[in-house]
Amino acid sequence: MNLSNAEEQLMQILWKQEKAFMKDLIEAYPEPRPATTTVATLLKRMQDKDFVDYVQYGRSREYFPLVKKKDYFARQVNGMIKNFFNDSAAQFASFFTKETDLSPQELEDLKKLIDERLKLKK
Repeated sequence: MNLSNAEEQLMQILWKQEKAFMKDLIEAYPEPRPATTTVATLLKRMQDKDFVDYVQYGRSREYFPLVKKKDYFARQVNGMIKNFFNDSAAQFASFFTKETDLSPQELEDLKKLIDERLKLKK
């Protein structure tokens, strides 16, 4: 299940804070900050999607992520490769290296990463 842009923005804040109360989440937004009711609605939707949960302390709730940022990002990238690059990581890599205007040093660093992964696969 995917997050909307607004949910993803809130999730980024929660991943950074690891756990937070509503006031902490709102304070972490750039100006103009959303209304408390807006953030509460987003959190409820994200809870329904099993992305967040909370611990109740009296009348306050401390929210925390149920999904790791790395896992979410990997799922998003894999979905993009499947949907836009015919399920071909090579096509994605080709597009990425051509369209992102990487510097020679960045390309060398990428090559080193690939070489390291190849050694692990053998």
